[in-house]
Amino acid sequence: MGANVLFTILLVIVSFTGTFSATFTFKNNCPYTVWPGTLTGAGSQLLKTGFELATGVSSSVDAPAGWSGRFWARTGCSTDSSGRFVCATADCGSGKVECNGAGAVPPATLLEFTLNGHDNKDFYDTSLVDGYNLPASVTPQGGSGSCSSTACPRDVNSVCPPELSIKGAGGRVIACKSACEAFRQPQYCCSGSHNTPETCPPTNYSRIFKDACPQAYSYAYDDKTSTFTCASGGNYLITFCP
Repeated sequence: MGANVLFTILLVIVSFTGTFSATFTFKNNCPYTVWPGTLTGAGSQLLKTGFELATGVSSSVDAPAGWSGRFWARTGCSTDSSGRFVCATADCGSGKVECNGAGAVPPATLLEFTLNGHDNKDFYDTSLVDGYNLPASVTPQGGSGSCSSTACPRDVNSVCPPELSIKGAGGRVIACKSACEAFRQPQYCCSGSHNTPETCPPTNYSRIFKDACPQAYSYAYDDKTSTFTCASGGNYLITFCP
């Protein structure tokens, strides 16, 4: 679901049982190092809130029953002259490799989850509501029901219009803002008088994201084609640059 909507509707925490519900395995297929971040919607943070993931490397973290939250990957990270850890995209602003409860600064490709939610199902999605910085996918492992994979495998930066683009060294586009982030207007943010599905339809900007990644959330009310479910009990593989 969308970055804002999922945290207020789907990220409903059922009681924590103290047992592990799912293992998330992160794999980096990008030709560069990434630094994944994790953020819990409610309850305790996961054991890892930020870590380095070199090309071709995998790393796992366990989540308890009832957990909800989001994952993303930071790029272009280094330690500056003052000793702060900073990233070119999706920085969480903690100044460290660990995000310690801080979320990604947009634009960022988000992978969002609610474990053991309604009808004891896991809910998950790929969201571009906060913009895009790199391709990513979610693949269920085990579980039952539909348990479909969801992904944004395309390089959206290559089709990002200039008014949404964030450029790095050499003028290369390294991230693509959402229209909400770029313009701060209700019709793009689904706020104010545009805070319902009827008054906040897709825009020309959200369609750029949807055309590039049909399974991903392109704006706040893009639920019908972007929310996926799987019966609780499985694990999940998150791949950057699938």
